[in-house]
Amino acid sequence: MTTVDGDSSGLFNSPSAIFSYLGRNLDGLRADSTTSAFSDCASDRSGEFAPGSGGRGLLAAACMGDRPDDDETIAQLVSDLESESLETQRSAAMEIRLLAKNNMENRVRIADAGGIEPLVALAQSSELQIQELGVTALLNLSLCDENKERILSAGADRALIRTLRTGTGTAKENAACAILRLSHKDEIKERIGRAGAVPPLVRLLESGSLRGKKDAAVALFALTTVKENKVRAVEAGVMRPLVDLMAEPESGMVDKAALVTLNLATAPEARASLVEEGGIPVLVEVLEDGNHRQKEFAAGILLELCEDSTRNRGLVAREGAIPPLVALSQTGTPRARQKAETLIRYLRQPRSGGNGARTTEISD
Repeated sequence: MTTVDGDSSGLFNSPSAIFSYLGRNLDGLRADSTTSAFSDCASDRSGEFAPGSGGRGLLAAACMGDRPDDDETIAQLVSDLESESLETQRSAAMEIRLLAKNNMENRVRIADAGGIEPLVALAQSSELQIQELGVTALLNLSLCDENKERILSAGADRALIRTLRTGTGTAKENAACAILRLSHKDEIKERIGRAGAVPPLVRLLESGSLRGKKDAAVALFALTTVKENKVRAVEAGVMRPLVDLMAEPESGMVDKAALVTLNLATAPEARASLVEEGGIPVLVEVLEDGNHRQKEFAAGILLELCEDSTRNRGLVAREGAIPPLVALSQTGTPRARQKAETLIRYLRQPRSGGNGARTTEISD
């Protein structure tokens, strides 16, 4: 028996689990038609900066590609990160970012050489290009599991949150990806939430570029598998952009927004906010017109809303949810069919079932 309508943290307790569920491989680019727009957050996708007047490091990086000749080269680059010259800092950060982008060995060597602490410092720079390079290098280093604790111990969570508030668009996107990569344990998710990551991620979801919205969505999903971050997200106003994105199929964000909403809907604060923001008509429309995955997500969210609320059952029924639910009960996956059947039963007998319990279980 698998609980599918309660807290979904058991299903999505790591970045890899999130992307596996969505048909996405964290290492690259596999995707089907319903998930191709989901950000992979696998390594940086930043543009290359023009070398300034100092260009030594960038030329070396171009010559070496991602294979430095020796540890002395990396040690010198790490030393240059702490130079008094902004141009030297910029060049070294760019080179380290490139060396760490696709090479696991280099990620370990850079960390072993002491590169994490100066990169965290650069990620808090008031010089936006240097800040972006520092954040992006930290993202690439975070792809190595053994670096995660070292990055967090250096205070990277606060640096990344500062970037979410003050950085360039690209820096904010890469900071969101880095937060996802670092959020591999519940205690770390709680720590990052307490440090203030949730409100700026909600703002990125609301007003960022398409890539920024995707990255914010997946970072929020990872963080909100712990209860206290669900409440923080609701208090930060997350339901308004989620409802808006689910209402806009052309955004390519319906799956992502619905999955985050399904995760949040286990919290009573989120359910109340979702109804208040007009989520029920939008979810019924997804049931009618969405793809198979979107319909299943919508049914799961509506089931959360209706399980212990006769008022919500009446609202959902009046929006015309029963016909598309009947169709889903006949054509969906086994999990989707059982969700639809349970929800139909609630809507047809609005005062039965539920009894305030949030333990609906559906067989695999």
